[in-house]
Amino acid sequence: QVQLVESGGGLVQPGGSLRLSCAASGSIFSIYTMGWYRQAPGKQRELVATITRTGYTNYVDSVKGRFTISRDNAKMTVYLPMNSLKPKDAAVYYCTLAQNYWGQGTQVTVSS
Repeated sequence: QVQLVESGGGLVQPGGSLRLSCAASGSIFSIYTMGWYRQAPGKQRELVATITRTGYTNYVDSVKGRFTISRDNAKMTVYLPMNSLKPKDAAVYYCTLAQNYWGQGTQVTVSS
Protein backbone atom coordinates (compact mmCIF):
# COMPACT_ATOMS: atom_id res chain seq x y z
CA GLN A 1 0.00 0.00 0.00
CA VAL A 2 1.34 3.41 -0.94
CA GLN A 3 1.14 6.30 1.49
CA LEU A 4 2.08 9.88 0.73
CA VAL A 5 2.74 12.44 3.44
CA GLU A 6 3.20 16.09 2.56
CA SER A 7 4.94 18.67 4.69
CA GLY A 8 6.35 22.17 4.44
CA GLY A 9 3.23 24.25 4.04
CA GLY A 10 2.55 27.33 6.08
CA LEU A 11 2.01 31.07 6.07
CA VAL A 12 4.32 33.25 4.03
CA GLN A 13 4.28 36.83 2.86
CA PRO A 14 3.98 37.66 -0.84
CA GLY A 15 7.37 37.26 -2.45
CA GLY A 16 8.43 34.68 0.08
CA SER A 17 9.40 31.05 -0.31
CA LEU A 18 8.35 27.65 0.94
CA ARG A 19 9.59 24.16 0.23
CA LEU A 20 7.07 21.34 0.11
CA SER A 21 8.10 17.75 0.57
CA CYS A 22 6.22 14.53 -0.03
CA ALA A 23 7.51 11.34 1.52
CA ALA A 24 6.24 8.10 0.07
CA SER A 25 6.10 4.58 1.36
CA GLY A 26 5.91 1.58 -0.89
CA SER A 27 8.25 0.07 -3.41
CA ILE A 28 6.70 1.53 -6.57
CA PHE A 29 7.76 5.12 -6.01
CA SER A 30 10.69 5.11 -8.40
CA ILE A 31 8.79 3.86 -11.43
CA TYR A 32 5.93 6.30 -11.55
CA THR A 33 5.38 9.94 -12.31
CA MET A 34 4.95 12.09 -9.24
CA GLY A 35 3.04 15.31 -9.15
CA TRP A 36 1.83 18.25 -7.15
CA TYR A 37 -1.69 19.58 -7.46
CA ARG A 38 -3.39 22.38 -5.59
CA GLN A 39 -6.92 23.34 -4.74
CA ALA A 40 -8.03 26.77 -3.62
CA PRO A 41 -11.39 27.33 -1.92
CA GLY A 42 -14.22 27.22 -4.42
CA LYS A 43 -11.96 26.11 -7.25
CA GLN A 44 -11.17 22.84 -8.94
CA ARG A 45 -8.00 20.97 -8.17
CA GLU A 46 -5.35 21.95 -10.69
CA LEU A 47 -2.05 20.52 -11.78
CA VAL A 48 0.99 22.41 -10.55
CA ALA A 49 3.93 20.26 -11.63
CA THR A 50 4.86 16.71 -12.50
CA ILE A 51 8.09 14.78 -12.74
CA THR A 52 8.59 11.44 -14.45
CA ARG A 53 10.75 8.66 -13.11
CA THR A 54 13.55 9.85 -15.39
CA GLY A 55 13.28 13.46 -14.27
CA TYR A 56 11.29 15.02 -17.07
CA THR A 57 9.31 17.90 -15.61
CA ASN A 58 6.16 19.75 -16.56
CA TYR A 59 4.63 22.88 -15.00
CA VAL A 60 1.48 24.89 -15.22
CA ASP A 61 2.31 28.19 -16.86
CA SER A 62 1.52 30.25 -13.78
CA VAL A 63 4.37 28.73 -11.76
CA LYS A 64 7.07 28.39 -14.39
CA GLY A 65 10.28 30.02 -13.27
CA ARG A 66 9.14 30.15 -9.65
CA PHE A 67 8.53 26.52 -8.66
CA THR A 68 10.90 23.61 -9.23
CA ILE A 69 9.83 20.01 -8.82
CA SER A 70 12.44 17.38 -8.06
CA ARG A 71 12.59 13.86 -6.71
CA ASP A 72 14.96 11.65 -4.79
CA ASN A 73 14.11 8.06 -5.62
CA ALA A 74 16.45 6.70 -2.97
CA LYS A 75 14.62 8.68 -0.30
CA MET A 76 11.24 8.18 -2.01
CA THR A 77 10.60 11.87 -1.70
CA VAL A 78 9.43 14.54 -4.10
CA TYR A 79 10.07 18.22 -3.47
CA LEU A 80 8.53 21.49 -4.57
CA PRO A 81 10.51 24.59 -3.68
CA MET A 82 8.29 27.59 -4.31
CA ASN A 83 9.74 31.07 -4.73
CA SER A 84 8.23 34.49 -5.33
CA LEU A 85 4.94 33.31 -3.91
CA LYS A 86 1.81 35.24 -4.78
CA PRO A 87 -1.55 35.39 -3.04
CA LYS A 88 -3.04 33.41 -5.93
CA ASP A 89 -0.70 30.52 -5.05
CA ALA A 90 -2.55 30.01 -1.78
CA ALA A 91 -4.22 26.62 -1.73
CA VAL A 92 -4.03 23.15 -0.28
CA TYR A 93 -1.22 21.38 -2.09
CA TYR A 94 -1.51 17.66 -2.74
CA CYS A 95 1.14 15.17 -3.69
CA THR A 96 0.17 12.37 -6.03
CA LEU A 97 1.73 9.21 -7.35
CA ALA A 98 0.50 8.53 -10.86
CA GLN A 99 -2.77 10.22 -9.90
CA ASN A 100 -3.72 6.95 -8.23
CA TYR A 101 -2.51 7.76 -4.75
CA TRP A 102 -2.88 11.09 -2.97
CA GLY A 103 -1.55 12.65 0.17
CA GLN A 104 -3.67 14.43 2.72
CA GLY A 105 -2.59 17.86 1.57
CA THR A 106 -0.66 20.73 3.09
CA GLN A 107 -1.96 24.27 3.37
CA VAL A 108 -0.08 27.13 1.77
CA THR A 109 -1.21 30.61 2.74
CA VAL A 110 0.27 33.69 1.10
CA SER A 111 -0.71 36.85 2.86
CA SER A 112 0.78 40.00 4.31
